[in-house]
This record gives sequence, structure tokens and C-alpha cells, in this order.
Amino acid sequence: MPSAYLRRTGAGGHILHQNGDVSTAPTTPRTRSERLDALPFTKAHGRLLVGSGVGWALDAMDVGLVSFVLAQLAVQWQLGNTELSWIASAGFLGMAIGATLGGLLADRVGRRHVFAITLLVFGIATGASALAWGLGVLIVLRFVVGLGLGAELPVASTLMSEFAPPRIRGRIIVFLEAFWAIGWIAAALIGYLVVPTSDDGWRWALAIGALPAVYAAIVRTRLPESVRFLESRGRHREAETVVREFEASAGVAHPEPAGDTTTDTPVSAGLSAGERLRGLWVPTHRRDTGSLWIVWFCVNFSYYGAFIWIPTILVASGFSLVRSFGFTLIITLAQIPGYAVSAWLIEAWGRKQTLATFLAGSAVSAVLFGTATTEPTIIVFGMCLSFCNLGAWGALYATTPELYPTALRATGAGWAAGIGRIASIIAPLSVPVLLLAGQALLFSVFAAFFVVAAVAALFLSDMRGRSLD
Repeated sequence: MPSAYLRRTGAGGHILHQNGDVSTAPTTPRTRSERLDALPFTKAHGRLLVGSGVGWALDAMDVGLVSFVLAQLAVQWQLGNTELSWIASAGFLGMAIGATLGGLLADRVGRRHVFAITLLVFGIATGASALAWGLGVLIVLRFVVGLGLGAELPVASTLMSEFAPPRIRGRIIVFLEAFWAIGWIAAALIGYLVVPTSDDGWRWALAIGALPAVYAAIVRTRLPESVRFLESRGRHREAETVVREFEASAGVAHPEPAGDTTTDTPVSAGLSAGERLRGLWVPTHRRDTGSLWIVWFCVNFSYYGAFIWIPTILVASGFSLVRSFGFTLIITLAQIPGYAVSAWLIEAWGRKQTLATFLAGSAVSAVLFGTATTEPTIIVFGMCLSFCNLGAWGALYATTPELYPTALRATGAGWAAGIGRIASIIAPLSVPVLLLAGQALLFSVFAAFFVVAAVAALFLSDMRGRSLD
């Protein structure tokens, strides 16, 4: 453009000449990502949120059921704490491998397909676990369950983050994570109502956990693929179809013409797995990746170390199986307001501030719960721990996929989750050893991990209100 002209960059595409005359020039069409980002939250977004969220809730139900199953198996199979730890840790080992592989696959073959496959894997394996006749078989099946479960969570949050409007993206991901509370409450209800009814109560509980296998068939056909992923693979017609569906849901009668961008231009599978992993550590992402891995590791250690063992610890403290399950159910209910507060703060205050605050609250609550000896204090401080810890989880899942570009997003989220699962393997194995020194020391260790996570969270980038790319 010659210097005699000054371009006005408004939506009308006007050019203002020095003599005051105005002419019209065609504007550059917005990209599909920009068109998606400009939409309000629509029914299409709602269907995607619920579709992903139900899968998330079923995951949580499976993980939560383990804590109740362990409590009964300790009595029925006469298992010691070390053997019980291996049952829990086998699942988390599978989750660590599943998260890392699932993220890599999602960046290569697509988010939706990996999401559906993982639901199918852990749903079938959970149902098979109900038929386990011995400790060794149960450990193997829990490992397979973990493979599916570990891959699903980061993929679901990545898919949802790539559709959510930027101004409320963090809040939407916290709402997605809030489905975890629904699943955990369902697990607590099953644990309270089903597990104690008979010696085979734990088998019936795991059989109910096989529901994801049915749900997987629905997910595969109804959830859209990520527009950003489709474009990265040159599948422009599919991407345009998805964008127009969301625009129609928002009442946009005449979407902007896509021009020749609707023509498919197939590209290769993109970066190799090794290149994606190295991409997480280039200077642009190095600080975020390092800080993120620390947060994920520490939060997983404290969360799974505490919540998987709470029912068993309460039984060992002298409470009956039914009573300890009832306490756990009440404590679990506090997760819902924790998510609600996190969802509000993450947009009003920011990502890392919200995450660090909830982690600090988790540290204080862990110390208080570790010293609780009466029923009221156990319930109150347990609810505080549940409130703060799950609020932190919501903020963490909202923050994680935002830190990477499309080509690395699922890989980055998957590997952060995978590193975290290493801690979830170590934590259940550490609990029996730490318990020898007393419950207060055990939860003080959990508190220390929360503090480290809170500090690391302050070094993360904050993408509040910004486009993913």
C-alpha cells in the first residue's frame, strides 16, 4: 500500500484516502479458528461438553471404585497394605503409559478416535476385572484399565479446549473436569450401597464400571473432530463442515465464504513422535513444560496418595466399612463447590493464581486432616481437602492444553499427565511405609508436595482470554 493511503482495519474493509473519500476493498476472510473463537457458547458446545464430560465421569467412577474395592479386598482376600498398593499402582502404571501414548496418537490420528478407543479399552477391562479370581489377574487387568483411562483424560480436555470460546475457555474446561466429581460421587454411592452388601459386592461394583464400553460407540459417531487438527492434516472440507455446524448452532445464517480453502490439501502426518517430544523443550516451551511436569507430579502424588487410601485408613482407624464409606461420600460431595469456585476464579483472576491458591489451600487442609481424630474434624477437614484439591485439578486441566500449539497440544497434555501418573504409582506404595510413622506425618508429606506444586504453578504462562494459536 503506497504511503498516500491509510488503511482502516475495521470489519467493513474500508480504505480512507487523504482527500477524505472512502472506497471499499474486500476484507481478508477470517480463519476457521477465528470464526470459532468469535462464537458464543452454543448448543453445539454444550453437546461436546456433555459428551466429553460423561466419559470423564465414567473414568472417575472407575478410579473411585478402586478405593472401595481395596477396603473390601483387604478383609475378604486377607490382603496386606503392600498387596493392596500393588493393585492401585498397577492401574496408575497403565495410566502413565496410556497418557503419554494417547497424547502422541491424538496429535497424529485425531482427538475423537483416540477418545473413543480409550473408553472402549478401559470399559472392557473394568468389566473383566469383576471376574478376577486372584491377586495377580486383578493387577494385570487394572494395568489394562489404566492404559485406557490415562489416555482419555488429556485427550478429552485437549478436544474441548480447541472448541471453547477463548473468553470462557478456562471456565469450560473446569466444568469438564467437574464431571470428575459426578463420577467420584457415583463411585462413592456404589461403594456405600453395593460393595458392603455381599462378599461379591466389589465384583458388582466393577461390573457397573464397564458402562464406558457401551458409551464408546456413541462417542465415536457423535463428537466432532477438532477443527485445528483437521486443518493441520489438510482436511479442509471436514473442518469447514464442523465450523458451519457450530455457526448454525449460534444462529449465524450466512457463514463467511471459505473460498478455495474448502479444497482438501492432504499433508503428511506431520512431526514424528521424537520431534514432538523435543518440541516440548524448545526455548519457547521449556519453562512451561518443566513447571507443568512438577505441578502434575506433586498433585498426583498427594491426591492419589490421600484419596485412594482414605476409606482403608478410616477402617484401620476403627470405623466400620459402611461408616467409613459414608464419611468418604460426604467428603467427596465437597468437590462440586470446589469446581464451581475454580471455574469462576480462573476467568476472573487468572490461571496460575487460581491454581496456586487452591494448591496452597490443599496443603493446609492436608495438615489439618492428618491431625483430625474426631468424627466432626475428619469430615470437615476432609471436605476442605476435597474442595481445595479438586478446585486445583480443575485449574490444572484448564491450563495444560493452552500452553502448546496444535501440533504439540495433545502430546504436551499427555506427557504432563504421564509424568504425573508416575507419582500416582509411587504414592500408593509409599503410604504403607509412611503410615508406620503415623497419619499426621503421612498427610504432612502430602502437604509438602502441594506446596512445591503451588510454587511451580506461579511460573506457568497465563493464556486467559487468548486464542490457542
